[in-house]
Amino acid sequence: MAGPAGRMMAGTGPDHHSMDFKGSGKRLMAQFKPERLTIYALLICVTVSVALSVVGPKILGRATDLVFAGIIGRQMPAGSSKQEVLDSMRERGEGSVADMLRSTDFTPGKGIDFDAVGQVLLLALAVFVVAGVLMLAATRLVNRAVNRTMYRMREDVQTKLSRLPLSYFDKRQRGEVLSRATNDIDNIGQTLQQSMGQLINSLLTIIGVLVMMFWVSWLLALVALVTVPLSYAVATRVGKRSQPHFVQQWRTTGKLNAHVEEMYTGHALVKVFGRQEESAQQFAEQNEALYEAGFKAQFNSGIMQPLMMFVSNLTYVLVAVIGGLRVAAGALSIGDVQAFIQYSRQFSMPLTQVASMANLVQSGVASAERVFEILDAEEQGTDPMPGAKPEELRGRVALEHVSFRYDPDKPLIEDLSLKVEPGHTVAIVGPTGAGKTTLVNLLMRFYEVSGGRISLDGVDIAKMSRDELRSGIGMVLQDTWLFGGTIAENIAYGASREVTRGEIEEAARAAHADRFVRTLPDGYDTVIDDEGSGVSAGEKQLITIARAFLSDPVILVLDEATSSVDTRTEVLIQKAMAKLAHGRTSFVIAHRLSTIRDADTILVMENGSIVEQGAHADLLAADGAYARLYKAQFAQAVAEVD
Repeated sequence: MAGPAGRMMAGTGPDHHSMDFKGSGKRLMAQFKPERLTIYALLICVTVSVALSVVGPKILGRATDLVFAGIIGRQMPAGSSKQEVLDSMRERGEGSVADMLRSTDFTPGKGIDFDAVGQVLLLALAVFVVAGVLMLAATRLVNRAVNRTMYRMREDVQTKLSRLPLSYFDKRQRGEVLSRATNDIDNIGQTLQQSMGQLINSLLTIIGVLVMMFWVSWLLALVALVTVPLSYAVATRVGKRSQPHFVQQWRTTGKLNAHVEEMYTGHALVKVFGRQEESAQQFAEQNEALYEAGFKAQFNSGIMQPLMMFVSNLTYVLVAVIGGLRVAAGALSIGDVQAFIQYSRQFSMPLTQVASMANLVQSGVASAERVFEILDAEEQGTDPMPGAKPEELRGRVALEHVSFRYDPDKPLIEDLSLKVEPGHTVAIVGPTGAGKTTLVNLLMRFYEVSGGRISLDGVDIAKMSRDELRSGIGMVLQDTWLFGGTIAENIAYGASREVTRGEIEEAARAAHADRFVRTLPDGYDTVIDDEGSGVSAGEKQLITIARAFLSDPVILVLDEATSSVDTRTEVLIQKAMAKLAHGRTSFVIAHRLSTIRDADTILVMENGSIVEQGAHADLLAADGAYARLYKAQFAQAVAEVD
């Protein structure tokens, strides 16, 4: 899509740099500091659970030894000692068998001691049950720590968004910012829930199993450790290959989300201008980019698990072969080898799990960095403490040698001075890009002046708190904003206190919204969504104007506020506005004839400067910039009105 639409689709934002995986990972873990007690309880549960789990195979190995000893003992002549039986076997040339049985604690003539075996199995069962219960508790603790941390992170992002300057949102797609505040935080939460407890369990299991392996047989433990460097090399190499793709995956997700949000918001315009195919093509391109990034990320990280399984099986084979030789040599019992084989599985399984979770962790850290970019964004300047405030808020506004520029290299407003007395209505006109809306944004402190100062009743607004400043200003914009709720709730949004239904209806009558509201099925209790479905553009504007009436401001700012209403309604609104503006300062940015003709002062702006100012009749008589603008924009409107 060419022109502005193409720029609208273009990706913006600061995330086009490489991923600091280590730094972002540490910062993500630091988010859990308020959950220290929960984490300590989690570590205790996991540690005890892992300790019991790694002791279990040794206990089962003891049961295996008892069964094997019973089988062997039953085959030996009663009345002889173990040593006599072994010496007799060596005399018969069965020395290798005697060596193998040397480590078996059998009693000749005695079969399997089922009581002893039962006690050992009951002990093993108790150990595994307690380990399972503790792991269940650990899982609950993980969920609690993660959910509370994500709760705080969402609060931090919401608080941060409220402290960011308007310029931050002007430079970014709304859908991209929303994707970070929703999709990325959700991904972090899912990643932590799926991997945090498992990672702790796996790492502690590796340590516990290593201790037991060296206790059972240091030789077999060293054999099992031979494959660890290979596992590390596989995990490291695959992780480095897949991490950039996870960064690209979530970056592309943000762009796709921004595109969908824009196309949904402007779906009517997309259809009006026949851009459905072009929009669908752009969606397909971004969807394809997301598919490619996601596929590469999952494929590269997905090959880790089969590779780690291969290394695990290699360890299993080595332990089985060398363990069998050690049993044959009489250095180990069969129960010990059985326990060791279980330990080799327990040792390789967490290694495989840690490696297979790498894709989850990488994806989560990639999302975390995108969230941290919002949290690290430069905030608007802090309000002075305590903030200054006028002794009496009357609405006298003065601009003294004000300068401003969005781009440091491109001046927009230079050395602008203006004084507006209380109760005066000032209309600001001029061509697009002249700085009309910018002037209002400076007054509201959405942006800070680059030079000079703006004062309200003699107090520099830069020394006032933003809340104090804006509490006395009512604003109605050309772009109406409604939220999901009833019409009464939308009107009451303008009040800083609790208001009655009577006050809401009075404000609606003043704005001439009462008549159409009562024609709706549920009247003031009619529920509308944030798009204002069910009411026309003009009716939405009337609701926002009623909201401004209810706020009872000292200063009224109307930025093309009547552009969406018909001429008859506008006349009625202007009469109501005149009543509302009595004793109040009003700034009106408009091209509608009635607004400009009724203004006390008309400012004509061009290229950020006031080129003319005065009353309507005086400016027409001067035959200057205002007269040219009047003839170009209002001649037809005058003819229609006359």
